[in-house]
Amino acid sequence: MRRTSRDIRTANRYRVLRQAIAESPASRPRLAAATGLSLATVATLVGELIDQGMLVDAGFEDSGGGRPRGLLAVNPRGGALIGVDVAETYVHVEVVDLALSVLGHAHEELRPGDHEPAALVRRIAGAVRAAADRAAAGPVLGAGITMPGMVDREGGVSVFAANWDWHGVPLLDLLAEQVPYRLYLDNPMRACLIAELWFGAARGRDDVLVVNLGTGVGTGIALGGTMHRGVSNSAGEWGHTLLVLDGRPCHCGRRGCVESYIGAPGIMRSLREISPDSPMLAADDQTATLARLARALDEDDPVAARTLRTTAGHLGAALADLVNLLDPEIIVLTGWVARQLGGPLLEQAREAVTRHALRRPLESTEIVLSPIQVNPVSLGAATFALEGALDAVGRAGD
Repeated sequence: MRRTSRDIRTANRYRVLRQAIAESPASRPRLAAATGLSLATVATLVGELIDQGMLVDAGFEDSGGGRPRGLLAVNPRGGALIGVDVAETYVHVEVVDLALSVLGHAHEELRPGDHEPAALVRRIAGAVRAAADRAAAGPVLGAGITMPGMVDREGGVSVFAANWDWHGVPLLDLLAEQVPYRLYLDNPMRACLIAELWFGAARGRDDVLVVNLGTGVGTGIALGGTMHRGVSNSAGEWGHTLLVLDGRPCHCGRRGCVESYIGAPGIMRSLREISPDSPMLAADDQTATLARLARALDEDDPVAARTLRTTAGHLGAALADLVNLLDPEIIVLTGWVARQLGGPLLEQAREAVTRHALRRPLESTEIVLSPIQVNPVSLGAATFALEGALDAVGRAGD
């Protein structure tokens, strides 16, 4: 879609506020230098953000004898943002201020019956209310909600969630009946990407892949410093690319997908194939099984070691395809599976990538674990609400 002048202005406003959050307090000349915008443009955008209560004056910096420069800081009391991470097994909600410090949170595990749309909407709305009550924050500027699978961001529709067999669910319309805030829908892959670009290992990078490993898997993509969504907002469905011809069945209806080997259920299947009676297997409980697997790895259990080697081999082969195709500066592994298996998974996956990737792009690609300690999906989802609030500032000024 062709970008309008308002789109460009909103993007610039977002760049200024993002830099102010990263460097608060900062002077206008410093913000101009860091964003590449002219000082006049920054001064105008800063004025708008001050009028909206998002930035405040914060005194002056030492000028060394010259004219002192005024400093700006993010106003944490300028409004609250809500980030909602809806996964296949849980709903996690965090309320943050404009400095993106966590004010309150709520976490609920999902039961099998909760995957029906009306039931899930009730669980999401209840978790949002609980988190907002605990935060006791000021005015809520909006709530960003991430859903697994493909979503229509503009229409607020969950287009396809393979693990739940959802097709075209009007999620935001259903939620709007129970949640009294502006709502913004997107995918957890892109939320993780935004979190890494702002606060994590991808800060200052232009060509970035953030690989989210959980029950499902996917990739958030930034090219040339800009998030790549694709024509239908479906870019990054790496979990449903082919890894093994005629391989394991996948929830999407195809066979041999990446997700069926390195998502949590796929890892459990690998463990079951290696040792059907392994005490690490906790029935259908992914979280418990992966926790037991991690402990067994620490104890040098041979079955756990073989399971990790199998998983890392599949992960490395799939990552090598991304390296060859997109030639990124950095690949960041995030998600609860990546956090659970940590360094051992990273080390063996790197070795597998080296075996499968072309040398030239691999030499320029760094592969790391996410350094973000809080829930990156909720943090990224909150920034979607922040984007919406900044867009509203632009609309008010038109």
